[in-house]
Order: sequence, then C-alpha cells, then structure tokens
Amino acid sequence: MSGITIPIDIEFTPRTLAVMEALHKAINPQFQADDAQSPLNLQPDEHYAGVILDEKGQTAHHLVLMAAQPASALNWQDATDWAASVGGSLPSRQEQALLFANCKPHLKPEWHWSSETHKEDASYAWGCYFRHGYQSSTHKSYEGSAVAVRRVSAL
Repeated sequence: MSGITIPIDIEFTPRTLAVMEALHKAINPQFQADDAQSPLNLQPDEHYAGVILDEKGQTAHHLVLMAAQPASALNWQDATDWAASVGGSLPSRQEQALLFANCKPHLKPEWHWSSETHKEDASYAWGCYFRHGYQSSTHKSYEGSAVAVRRVSAL
C-alpha cells in the first residue's frame, strides 16, 4: 500500500482528522479484515461499514454489517428480537446513514427498521429506505426489512 502525501497548507477540522485516523487504523496493513489477528474479525459475508463518531468527533466504535437476513418482513419488536437472536442489533439512524454510504450494494433497496423509537410518539420508530437513503418514522406494527449490525470498540 502506498502512502498518501497531503500538502502542508491544507487545514483539517478535528472531526476530519479523527475520521482519517480511525480509517487509517481500520485499514492498517498490520492486519486484514479476514485475519485472525484483526480486531474486526469479519465473518463470512460480513461487511465493514466504517467508523461512527461521537458528538466530539472522536471514534465511538466501528460498524460491521452482519451477514444474517430475516426470512420475512418484521414489525419493529420482532426485528429487534431477530437482530439480538443473531448476535447483533438494529442500527441507529446514524449507523443506517453510514450503511447506506458504504454498504449500499449489500443492502436490499427496501425500507429497514432502525433501533430508534420516535421521541414524540413511542408507538413509532425510525427506519431508512436503502434505495435512496431517506429516513422516516412509521408505526411499530408496520412490517419492514431489517439488518443486523455489530459494533467493535475503537481499535
């Protein structure tokens, strides 16, 4: 892997620097994603989605799209239970945006549940339509798609 030269006169925000550092750590040539030494320890057909940052721009965790797929459409509670049954969880809205940006080829172009309940009405939860990335809320009884993710502590 060749190095990248960055001109000295470019200024980066702390958030940009944190993303660059996290990405460097994630793709560091010391390990490969399928290497037993890799902290990501990707399983077959899992996909690395990227870095989730906290409100200070620091790495909160790395996100992995799990391979498991539910057999049918699920309401929100069933989707939450299914994700837990495969060892993961539903993604947050922020994580769904990262999945859409980096894992779109591995996602069905359908509406998928997130882990987040609507703040103003607990009978609704958020989701993302992975055809175009639009996020909206709907009643938890709606039967939609789901993906499971797992979070890996900062490397």
